[in-house]
Order: sequence, then C-alpha cells, then structure tokens
Amino acid sequence: MTDAASTSSPHGLFVSFEGGDGAGKSTQARLLGDWLRGLGREVVLTREPGGTELGVELRNAVLHGDHVDARTEALIYATDRAHHVASLVRPALERGAVVVTDRYLDSSVAYQGSGRDLGADEVERLSLWAVDGLLPALTVLLDLDPVAGRARLTGEPDRLERAGDEFHRRTREAFLGRAAADPGRWLVLDATRPVEDLALAVRERVGPLVAATALSEGVA
Repeated sequence: MTDAASTSSPHGLFVSFEGGDGAGKSTQARLLGDWLRGLGREVVLTREPGGTELGVELRNAVLHGDHVDARTEALIYATDRAHHVASLVRPALERGAVVVTDRYLDSSVAYQGSGRDLGADEVERLSLWAVDGLLPALTVLLDLDPVAGRARLTGEPDRLERAGDEFHRRTREAFLGRAAADPGRWLVLDATRPVEDLALAVRERVGPLVAATALSEGVA
C-alpha cells in the first residue's frame, strides 16, 4: 500500500537497509558509505530509531525503557521517524547528499504491523503520513533466519530482540513479502554470504542510481 508514496527527491539519493537483528545492516551501511565517499559524494549515515538527539531519547524509551503497549510502541517509532525525516533526511537530500539509513518505515510495518499484529496497512499509513510519503529509492533487505541472527548478537537484548521466535518469524515473512511486491525498490540478499560479496552486490545496484543523480545535477 504505497500509492501515496514517493521515492523521488530533489537532488540526493535515499537508501535504506532492512532485515532482522544480527543481519549485518550497520556493517553494510558503513561499507556503502565508504564507497560513496570515495566517489566524491556527501554521505549521511543514520539509523532509526536514534538518528537525531530526540531519536536517541526515543530509542532508549522504546527499546530499553519500561514496558509500553504495541500501539504506543508504533506511535513512538512514527514520532522518531517524522522528526528524523524533517530535521535530517530531507535537508540532506535537498542539498544533494546520499542518505543511507539503518532501518526505515519498512521496519515498522514488519515489526509493529505484522510482528505485533497491529495490521500492516494501518502501520504503513501511519508511517507514510509521518514522512509525508518519502520512500527510499532503494531498500536492501539482508535476509537471515532469526535463529541465526540471534546467535550473532552480543550484549543485553532489547525489547524487540526478546519478543520470541514466532514474532521474528512473522517479521521476516513480512519483509520478504514487501520485497516481493515491489522489486523495483528492493534488493534481497542472503545475509549469510561473505561481507565483501554483499557489499559488491549492493554497489552494483546503487551505482546506476548514483550515476542518475549525478546526471540530474549536471555532475560529470
């Protein structure tokens, strides 16, 4: 349900990484950012929740604070996302930067919509309203069995990481279903592949998008 959404931006390029915990999203986002900087592009690496000062506070509240019900959880994520896009993502895109985010609204649809059984369509409508319809030009899904992902984690698990096997099975299926429904926006990769192989696959998909934005800006 993305009829009112837009993947266009005035000048820049918006890329998101999605997938379960432990899939390697942060690593691949960083590697992509390094490669793009080598091409001379301004890169903004960010994450959700927690990409802004307010976002850090909201991240701590929703992942590490006292218990909140599922609807409150969804609204906190939407609040973080609205502020994140308005204060960081859109300004960066408008000045021609490449924005690379570790999670975006597809996580809310998968985790709160499907995982928490709030309804994928309802959560998607809320999320799209929060960001005024902004979608990434490319969303990279690093697909990994939740059991394997959990084995990669270190440290004390957060609220979502403690949600149980059935919850994480539903979120994985939701990600895969969204990717299958919109292959033009999504790139699905097996997260068990070597890190450098994954990075190369991402670059192969991002390269033409970068070239297109450069042409639209008149960059040689």
